[in-house]
Amino acid sequence: MSLSARRVAVIGGGPAGLMAAEGLSASGVQVDVYDAMPSVGRKFLMAGRGGLNLTHSEAATPFLARYGDRAGFVAPWLKVLDADGLRDWAHRLGIQTFVGSSGRVFPQEMKAAPLLRAWLARLRAAGVRFHMRHRWLGWPGDVTPCAGALRFDTPDGEKTCTADAVVLALGGGSWAKLGSDGAWAAGLQAHHIKVAPLRPANCGFDVSWSDHFRERFAGQPVKSVSMACGGQARQGEFVISETGIEGSLVYALSAPLRDQIDAQGRAVAMLDLAPDWPQEKVMAAVTHPRGARSMSSHLQSRLGLTGVKAGLLRECATADDFRDPARLGLRIKTLPLVLTRTRPIDEAISTAGGVSFEGLTAGLMLKAAPGVFCVGEMLDWEAPTGGYLLTACMASGVVAATSVIDFLGARP
Repeated sequence: MSLSARRVAVIGGGPAGLMAAEGLSASGVQVDVYDAMPSVGRKFLMAGRGGLNLTHSEAATPFLARYGDRAGFVAPWLKVLDADGLRDWAHRLGIQTFVGSSGRVFPQEMKAAPLLRAWLARLRAAGVRFHMRHRWLGWPGDVTPCAGALRFDTPDGEKTCTADAVVLALGGGSWAKLGSDGAWAAGLQAHHIKVAPLRPANCGFDVSWSDHFRERFAGQPVKSVSMACGGQARQGEFVISETGIEGSLVYALSAPLRDQIDAQGRAVAMLDLAPDWPQEKVMAAVTHPRGARSMSSHLQSRLGLTGVKAGLLRECATADDFRDPARLGLRIKTLPLVLTRTRPIDEAISTAGGVSFEGLTAGLMLKAAPGVFCVGEMLDWEAPTGGYLLTACMASGVVAATSVIDFLGARP
């Protein structure tokens, strides 16, 4: 049977699913995209509200390192679609990109909507059909997982359809209101498909702030600091929230912070409030005679330490630290901030956990369900914000599309 006579169902209309649909339609396969929401790409659009961070201009080696212990699994995806390839793909849609001061790559207009509109127009022109408000119901308990017959809950009641292959692009477990609720996990586990528990990633953390600190500093950014945990360190900024901390620097270290909480019941983020000052210079400034000035005035004068940074030092350092200038100098460079828990999973930008790579072929097909492929955030990997998450999600869609075509081509 020719590929043009084959039909593939893509379940989930996020970036990974749409990229799979694009690769499949280019081969001549009939592609039907199903999504539980009224429109596709809802989380994609939400991510672009403050400026769509499409990918990152970082060199290949440090780029790959952002995927941590899953880098070995993600590496083959990035060989078929890396950051440069993703920028070229956007340019072919008529969306120009630029590299920001942080190295992040954005569309020229900074918005997700124009890119998504152009993408959907190209997919529809290629013959891709979209079926909205179709929630996949999984496989019944007595049915072996397969492509075959698919069941959907729709506004008009339950419907079934058939497909020669299926790409599951069901997302992670955060932002349930946008469609990523992780409800698919239990259905796969019921058929003995290994799924690692979904956990928050790129998330905020709770801190037991004093009432005084919370009332004075909640909502304020902490800029030009370094944070370290689990042998990893990053420099940047974060935000004090009512319940703890959040923001780009926190998200970059959310994996080791979360893992430390899981293992020990709490995590300690070590802050460097003066990352551009060597320890010796900080020590000299703090131990310099201050005369009649208060320590707060002295730190402001000698180090420029004021506002929320000074507040953090007061909040996290001990009274003994403030009585001993040498100890205080050390605390400014290594200030322990105790985190008590992650914020709820539905507040997280993304999730870790998902379908285990042990149960997948290199082409992302479920070993227990020939003809069923999994892509994107529903797989057991994670990445920090900065374009890394989106790049790998879309690359996994390209990998799966190629694998589906090979699978269909090998069938009579």
